[in-house]
Amino acid sequence: MMKPINLALVLALCCTSVFANEPHTIENSIQEIIMPQDSLLRHVVLFKFKPNTSKEDIEKVEKAFSELPSKIPQIVSYEWGLNNSPEGHDKGFTHCFFLTFKSEADRAIYLPHPDHKAFGAILGPHLDDVLVVDYWTR
Repeated sequence: MMKPINLALVLALCCTSVFANEPHTIENSIQEIIMPQDSLLRHVVLFKFKPNTSKEDIEKVEKAFSELPSKIPQIVSYEWGLNNSPEGHDKGFTHCFFLTFKSEADRAIYLPHPDHKAFGAILGPHLDDVLVVDYWTR
């Protein structure tokens, strides 16, 4: 159950957007209370490849993932790299991919997107494990 003060904030945000002729939902208003508008949604993906995966197959996966931002406009930014931590806590994860979205709606478009699914088909035969963490920047 929403606390009275939070409900008042949600209603105020909804009324403000109505008077400003902007489409707004209660869900969006709640999200704005939880995360300011300048927050970004980060999508962090770590891969552990099967031990017998060739260097060429790993390069195909890297290339295919790197092509997604040009195919899926909801990806605001993208970067990736190889683990080089000296701590030894990587548990076999070697690749880190870091995507940024403006909203959960944009991420919801990305996840089932046909180009993302096609990438999964390239990755699948070589993947031993994956770890995904999403968070809102603060």
